[in-house]
Amino acid sequence: MTRYLKSIFSICLLLVTSSLWAEVALDGPMVQGGLVTGRIEPGSRVVVDGEPVRVSAEGVFLIAFGRDHPAQSRLRIVRPDGSVESRVLDVRKRAYRIQRIDGLAKRKVTPEKQDLTRIRKETAMVKAARKRDDPRSDFLSGWAWPVTGPISGVYGSQRVLNGKPRRPHFGVDIAAPVGTPVKAPADGVVTLAHPGMFFSGVTLIVDHGHNLSSSFLHLNKILVKEGDRVRRGEVIARVGKSGRVTGAHLDWRMNYHAARIDPQLLAPPMNAQVRD
Repeated sequence: MTRYLKSIFSICLLLVTSSLWAEVALDGPMVQGGLVTGRIEPGSRVVVDGEPVRVSAEGVFLIAFGRDHPAQSRLRIVRPDGSVESRVLDVRKRAYRIQRIDGLAKRKVTPEKQDLTRIRKETAMVKAARKRDDPRSDFLSGWAWPVTGPISGVYGSQRVLNGKPRRPHFGVDIAAPVGTPVKAPADGVVTLAHPGMFFSGVTLIVDHGHNLSSSFLHLNKILVKEGDRVRRGEVIARVGKSGRVTGAHLDWRMNYHAARIDPQLLAPPMNAQVRD
């Protein structure tokens, strides 16, 4: 009788476990600029809009929607037993602001011919730093604001610089005095620490795993070096006003592969920072 009951219990446990793994958990805003964390049965394969997505050993994966992502995204999951599930994800469209910024140095808005070689070289360096794609899931450490203060620029806004339309802004700007400590918003590895780029000034990039990275622009000083492991809340730099700016602030940007995402959708309200 005892052996019979144990067998029944094992079968029930297997059925419950299989039922749990049959669910795909998606956590995050289905909106342009959003980042979604997915959880699925370990060993599954995930394809988003025709592109394979890294799945961790624990079954964690990421989905990102860029600034102008279309209204739908297609998710395809192949489970370890070979079964296939497909879903259509509805992605909400956003309305973006127009931000006019005057008083910038003319050369920073319309670079001169001799500046272009430098800009191309620095762009290649940033792209190389953002190519890292490994199984670390540092993004699961949770998110916090690297700096707190007034928001002076938002993600997606169309920039008009000195009266000239330019590319949209892909980060969130936080106004703060020069020298204000900048903290790592999540665990990660430093992939770029540059003393001064043409547009972004003193620039730092931290990779959070799965090709998700944070960039910190217009800094005054970097306190870590390439290859360093950093933890959420660790001071990694200081606010500055280097590069193309009109005043001291931190420009925090995030990338997941080719998608530029909105950091403000990940960070908690400033008055409710993530605490250990």
